[in-house]
Amino acid sequence: MRKQERVYAFIDSQNLNLGVKDSGWELDFARFRKYLAAKYQVKIAFLFIGYIPKYRFLYGSLGQAGYKMIFKPTVKGKKKGLGETKGNVDAELVLHSMIEFTNYDKAIIISGDGDFYCLAEYLDRTHKLAKIIVPNNKYSSLLRKFAKYIVSVNLFKDKVKKI
Repeated sequence: MRKQERVYAFIDSQNLNLGVKDSGWELDFARFRKYLAAKYQVKIAFLFIGYIPKYRFLYGSLGQAGYKMIFKPTVKGKKKGLGETKGNVDAELVLHSMIEFTNYDKAIIISGDGDFYCLAEYLDRTHKLAKIIVPNNKYSSLLRKFAKYIVSVNLFKDKVKKI
């Protein structure tokens, strides 16, 4: 009998959240975590997110939904003259996927960001890439090389959308 593979998910929360909203609906993160466990047998789902103190309650509920939270301090940026809070988590996601590398058999990257090209390439080369779940069909062209791994959240929207 073949042992069950240990599958970990590495989630770029902002890319996922904003990408889904761009498709016109809202993700229920608790339902999404259950879906990942049921469909892909995800044992640990790392959720990378910028930390803003006023959202402590949200972070607690995400932790209770089964996510392992990885926080990044945020900074105020400038975009078209308006101050916006930024918590770019790309480096943290790549770093933690490598820290955990020996602990999982397969990894799922959840983001449509081309900055994860090198991670997808390495995981593919080491036979550890299970899926790349993109938030919508507007993902980076750099990820097209991994088309056989790509699944859009829109394909299972009814199972994970906020009711």
